[in-house]
Amino acid sequence: MSMRGPPTDRPIAPAGPGHWLVKQEPEGYSWTEFEREGRTVWEGVRNYQARNNLKAMHAGDPVLFYESGDSRSVVGVASVARAAFPDPSAREPGWVAVELRAVRGLKLPVGLSQIRASPALAGIGLVRNSRLSVMPLTREEFERIVRMGG
Repeated sequence: MSMRGPPTDRPIAPAGPGHWLVKQEPEGYSWTEFEREGRTVWEGVRNYQARNNLKAMHAGDPVLFYESGDSRSVVGVASVARAAFPDPSAREPGWVAVELRAVRGLKLPVGLSQIRASPALAGIGLVRNSRLSVMPLTREEFERIVRMGG
């Protein structure tokens, strides 16, 4: 039996240090709030693939913060401060959260239209699976987006 692509119940990032993108509605929790607070628990994720991506995160991994909604832009850089632990907001076992630390805002937001227009970024999860809230990036994809944001 052959499989096309990884099963959705496993992280799609390699083991070890990774690069990540997390999405959030700015009305629910904005980059401005995150930057002011300095740290946050990334909880409440109830998608199996996103959960498994959270489980694959390691302390120190860099993370891009994407505001969905009207903004649809990568607006900041964070890092994983604490790897996966049981999600305190979950009613069922098995769900996890991570703690993120704000690192810096980007000088310019990097819009979804800019990301889609870049051939080097055409394959990222943000373009292929826009509903996924936690997704891996390659180092090159991560660095390209950061450069685009100045």
